Amino acid sequence: MNIGEKLFELRKGKNLSQEEVAEKLKVTRQTVSKWETNQSTPDFDKIIPLCELFEIGAEELLTGKKTEQSDKEQKEEILKEKTLTRADVKKKSAEVVSTSIFIYIVAVAFLMVTIPVLRINPIIASAIFLCLIGWATARIIKHYMSVPKFEKTKEEKREEKIIKQVNGIIGTICTAIYFIISFTTMAWHITWVIFIIDGIICQIVKLFFMLSEKEDEENEK
Repeated sequence: MNIGEKLFELRKGKNLSQEEVAEKLKVTRQTVSKWETNQSTPDFDKIIPLCELFEIGAEELLTGKKTEQSDKEQKEEILKEKTLTRADVKKKSAEVVSTSIFIYIVAVAFLMVTIPVLRINPIIASAIFLCLIGWATARIIKHYMSVPKFEKTKEEKREEKIIKQVNGIIGTICTAIYFIISFTTMAWHITWVIFIIDGIICQIVKLFFMLSEKEDEENEK
């Protein structure tokens, strides 16, 4: 496909007339017509305006080869990342944490059922269990490493402090329960699951604060 055919196709794709293209580029309609019929080619100073008008890269316009991502698309993606609001981040965080909690619960339920009830090989069951736990944990880590950081408000700092205190209390209680049950039953090979449950509860506490804060914001609106 030559440049004239490419310009004709792009113009039709944008539902523009030759007059409209000419007006936007500050040239005559006859000039646009000559470009499309290959009677002449666009001057160098019209290449960039043409690319901006049709939202393509210069390489695609001149050679017909599509780049993996045009400059405009790259700028739009960067702009989108920069314009993520605090509400967007909180919403996404709530989704990631809630689904990860569900995966944790499924993993624990799977381990509790498969070995004693279904008599599945403990090694296989444990491997699947750890894969599920690893998957849920990786989702949370990836999310919090990729989202933009905002300066915390006083309310968020207060909530973070409360969450740490509550999780600290839960961790202490779970540790005590772990040792009591382990020494009583001597089932050390399975009681470590209590620490997984501790992690689940801590994530639930975090999710509770996220949802309550979101509800407060909606009420304010």
